[in-house]
Amino acid sequence: MKIKSLFLVLGLLFTLEACTIFRPRIPYQMGMSESKFLRQNRKAVISQLDNGRKVYRLITDERFYMLATFEDGVLTNLEEREITPLWQQQRMMDSNNPN
Repeated sequence: MKIKSLFLVLGLLFTLEACTIFRPRIPYQMGMSESKFLRQNRKAVISQLDNGRKVYRLITDERFYMLATFEDGVLTNLEEREITPLWQQQRMMDSNNPN
């Protein structure tokens, strides 16, 4: 009886530990450190540098990208933007050039 209970408890503990290990990682959250963000988002590139402020650009899919702003090494702002399609950029450039 004791061995059966022991296996039951160990099985339950193993299941709970597996749930915490395999849960999805949050790629970004407000207040996270810059180094943790860069470890989890290796494709992030610097978009802008100011006094103590860095903005990273991270492509999230084929239509959107994320701008992550860090002040003193801490994530302070997240902004999602849509990528302008190439044909739309070309049309805007053509309308600005009347020749």
